[in-house]
Amino acid sequence: MTGNSRLLAILGTYKPAPWRGRYSLSRLFFNFYLLVMGSFVAIALFADFVISNAVKGITDDYTRKLMRGTVLLIEDELFRKPRGEWGRTIEALDRKFAYRLDIVDRWTLNLPPEEAEKLDGGELAIDDEGDIIYHRLKQTPLILVLGPISPERNPEYQRGLPLDLRISLLTWSLIGVCLAIVVWLWVHPVWRDLEAMRQTARSLGEGLFEARAPEMRSSALGPLAETLNGMAERIQRLIAMQKELSNAISHELRTPIARLRFALEMLAETEDRLERERLSQLTEADLDELDGLIDASLTYARFEREQPELQLSSVELAPWLEEQVEASRLLARKLDLRVDTSTLPLRLHVELDRRTMPYAVANMLRNAIKYTQTLIRVSAELSGGRVRIHVDDDGIGIPADERERVFSAFTRLDRSRDRATGGYGLGLAIARLVLEQHHGSATAGESPCGGARFTLEWPLSQSVTES
Repeated sequence: MTGNSRLLAILGTYKPAPWRGRYSLSRLFFNFYLLVMGSFVAIALFADFVISNAVKGITDDYTRKLMRGTVLLIEDELFRKPRGEWGRTIEALDRKFAYRLDIVDRWTLNLPPEEAEKLDGGELAIDDEGDIIYHRLKQTPLILVLGPISPERNPEYQRGLPLDLRISLLTWSLIGVCLAIVVWLWVHPVWRDLEAMRQTARSLGEGLFEARAPEMRSSALGPLAETLNGMAERIQRLIAMQKELSNAISHELRTPIARLRFALEMLAETEDRLERERLSQLTEADLDELDGLIDASLTYARFEREQPELQLSSVELAPWLEEQVEASRLLARKLDLRVDTSTLPLRLHVELDRRTMPYAVANMLRNAIKYTQTLIRVSAELSGGRVRIHVDDDGIGIPADERERVFSAFTRLDRSRDRATGGYGLGLAIARLVLEQHHGSATAGESPCGGARFTLEWPLSQSVTES
């Protein structure tokens, strides 16, 4: 099974789960709303508890100052009359006040020690709720009680729900409604983005690799959508490359296989020794061609698919370039192969990958060797912080409208479709992939020697840690 069919088989097993959009949106909304509302209520209650305890002392002091005048007036009114009439006097005054008035014995009260000390010292004492005021009537064991003074604890004001409870319910209802609106305005666009991404993922799972996630309204999901689209583009490109590579290899294999079959049939029929030797040589040549085609195809597929990690290192350009040319000089046989690095600065160092850059230079030289007549000139120059290596030949050149197409995989011009020149149309494609990996380019043009010029160009200096 090929990589393309294996990938399609895996993706074909993907079955999107049943989905209820509205129900899930409602569940997402309510879950998020309950989380936010619960957190908000917890924070509000905690803040109210902290603030109430922090200001309790200040509130009690304010209540004492506020009620002291009233307490003294009531005390004066009581002492104008005999003690036996204090009960009727308090009942009469109680009907005139909005809160309750009463007189009790000191021993009936159970106050905190601090408040009891204030009460016995002649000051106003306040209960734990800060709502009932106690005052000792001069040098008597009787205590004047005022309160509860707050409306929510005063029976005079209790008509249905207490006022503070009604205010709290109204306030929290308004907060809940406003929060629900805010949460909905936030959740709904996010849900629409998630739904759009789900539809895109489903399309990709069904093999529609041209599907793309639309622009996200939510900034939180934008990077995820970009990642999904990038993955889809890469999968689409890899599948297209696999199809193109498979089709091209199938086409290229037909010719040598057909020649092999013909040569084997001829070998079986002929008894002539010289003819058998000739056919054997042709068979070996076809096997070598098949081996070269497979090796070149695997190399191209690896560069196209994996994009090997760069291992940049600093090298002195002139000796390195001469070494690469010497490695290919044997293939040139009687051709005039020259190297010119005279225009380079002395001991110029460049950064390149020692594993992959030789692929590019070697493929350029092999291409020139195939099509030149007598001369191949390799030169290098430095311009604007970029290195350029030119490979010139004196062949018939490349038409201007075909100079970009020759860098596509399995592309060969009409004049090269013969066994003498050979080639699979992968060398220049590999060279371009290597240069793109180095943030450079591989281009074709017209040579001063009269044929074609191929140029490799990349930045002089890159980060040696770059991948």
